[in-house]
Amino acid sequence: MTSSTLGGVELSLFSSRVQAICDEMGVALRRSAFSPNIKDRLDFSCALFDAGGALFGQAAHIPVHLGSMAYAMADIVKRFEWQADDLVLLNDPFLGGTHLPDVTAVCPIFHERVLIGFAACRAHHANIGSDRPGSMPVSTLLEDEGIVIAPMLAQRAGALTAAARSLFDGLSGRAHRSAREYLSDERLGDFFAQMSACRLGVKRSSSLASQMGAAAFAAAVSALNEYAQRIAREAIRAIPDGEYAFEDRMDDDGAGSRPHSPSHPHRKKGRRQKADRRHDPVLHRAGSLQGGGAPHPEDGTRRRR
Repeated sequence: MTSSTLGGVELSLFSSRVQAICDEMGVALRRSAFSPNIKDRLDFSCALFDAGGALFGQAAHIPVHLGSMAYAMADIVKRFEWQADDLVLLNDPFLGGTHLPDVTAVCPIFHERVLIGFAACRAHHANIGSDRPGSMPVSTLLEDEGIVIAPMLAQRAGALTAAARSLFDGLSGRAHRSAREYLSDERLGDFFAQMSACRLGVKRSSSLASQMGAAAFAAAVSALNEYAQRIAREAIRAIPDGEYAFEDRMDDDGAGSRPHSPSHPHRKKGRRQKADRRHDPVLHRAGSLQGGGAPHPEDGTRRRR
């Protein structure tokens, strides 16, 4: 089976099964988490990616999570020599994160020892090491929000790494003597809830690949992304060519310093459109964070906004 031979019914069924996996990951995360940010506010997202880091499945969760995760994964997958039962954690906005309380967990999916994709989830933690409640200070410095986690291998072959133990000991304020102590620490519960959600995504995706076969699974992933691209391009094409602009007003710029009126000029031609953020410093900074590694445009520091 190839992406060109996949029928509409088959593609629809595959899409539904992929979404069901992401939905189930979200249910598992919510039920096993400790924080009201996850259990009550539902501030989390779950998704599936192919072996190259391209998004192909997601639940109806938080758009800002899913959008930035799609950009982050292409870089993350190249950083590690992946093995079965590995798990990576990160929250660095310069490497595809959002703000520091949003921690991302990523697990590789293998089928017959071949890497076929990744299961990932992002969730808002109540404590990420800031001295302010909820790790949500009004600040322009990234480090004021708490601990910056560059993509790190937190589990190798299912076991916690030394780096993960150091991170967890620092966040909880005490040393843990065993894996059981980490699991029973309420302040770390949301990390392990994310790990469990990713493991569930790996299990369900591996089962689906086994039922379909590796070649058919890869073809279905490719066909699903091609179909999504066609829909998006046709939707853009239907908009008349021209220049469009929108302006809104915010009470301040996110740092409590001044009112802000964001402007969003767009240029549309054919099936392409381009947004110009060069004249909006707040949007420029946000775009730099999502783009990965770009310093603040004014002074080169790693600022949040």
